[in-house]
Amino acid sequence: MKRQAERFGIWIIRLLDVFYPLFKKFLPSETYRYLVTGGMNMLLDIFLYFIFYHFVFHKQIVDFGFLAISPHIAAFVFVFPITFSIGFFLAKFVTFTESPLKGKKQLIRYSLSVIGSIILNYILLKLFVEHLHFFPTISKLLTTILVVMYSFLIQKFFTFKTGKKQIERIISQNEL
Repeated sequence: MKRQAERFGIWIIRLLDVFYPLFKKFLPSETYRYLVTGGMNMLLDIFLYFIFYHFVFHKQIVDFGFLAISPHIAAFVFVFPITFSIGFFLAKFVTFTESPLKGKKQLIRYSLSVIGSIILNYILLKLFVEHLHFFPTISKLLTTILVVMYSFLIQKFFTFKTGKKQIERIISQNEL
């Protein structure tokens, strides 16, 4: 299974690298790949959120009998596992391929960073929808943009630890 994931990741990298020369002057390849794969996952997340909010939950409170959840939070809860799995795959096999960490450690750290993302998502959705009275889909879009910025920094410097190596490389180039 891992070998198939690696092959599929390489295929995605080759596809992305076709367009990389257009961005090479101002974006390192890792950042470019993160923006593209993260952007694709973000669009999938927003699309699925819209579908779940409007057509699965019909903009109504979701009542489980023992717990009632607002439709915007329910949509987030149901969409999240899908984009979590896809996001980890893309981060591990496409974006942060030079990570020195083992897969299990990456998954644990990714899970921890995602817990931070969930908390941030929840707080921001509650703030935008319930306190600032923004439309739920617009709120999700704004929330996602902020969470993506947080996520990139956490993944680069904590989850996959590729950021420190790049900083060291830049410092050593400047010393020459």
